[in-house]
Amino acid sequence: MLWRRGNLTMGILLVTLAAWVVFEKSGYTLLSLVSSVLLLLIVILFLWAKSAAILNRPAPPLPELLLSEEMVNQAGAFVRCHVNGLLSAFQDIALGKDTRLFFEVAAYLLLISVVGGLTDFLTLGYTSLVLILTVPALYERYEDYVDSYIIIGCRKMQQLYVEFDSKFVNRIRNWIVERKKLS
Repeated sequence: MLWRRGNLTMGILLVTLAAWVVFEKSGYTLLSLVSSVLLLLIVILFLWAKSAAILNRPAPPLPELLLSEEMVNQAGAFVRCHVNGLLSAFQDIALGKDTRLFFEVAAYLLLISVVGGLTDFLTLGYTSLVLILTVPALYERYEDYVDSYIIIGCRKMQQLYVEFDSKFVNRIRNWIVERKKLS
């Protein structure tokens, strides 16, 4: 529970705020920054190794940079399992077997498209992090108030659903039944 550790949460929020401000003001993108840092790191290590060879000093200490076969097999099995689940869901949607999942995916993709059109990825990431770190803490603090408002909201939504169902959905059902009777 990260939000219960106030100092750590505040530190993460301040560091991400500083990074967000730097990215926004400088016009840098995350990819260009990562590329520049990696380039700097490679140049430093290369020059260190060459100068160490010339001055008879030890080379820079680097850990063994190899992946074990077991680690690769575990990662591959994990990815395969999730990709197969995703492909199975996609197949169900494409063949029309799961209408509810189709509407859920369509709604989420539409939401992502709208939000993506309103903001850039960096701002969206920062805002998401702020929400993830603050909403649980606020909910924990004001749980009774939030729960009472959620119950009231759920009751109102149920009333609206019943009203919508009686006014529109029942009319459509009755119309379909009448059309079948006439046919």
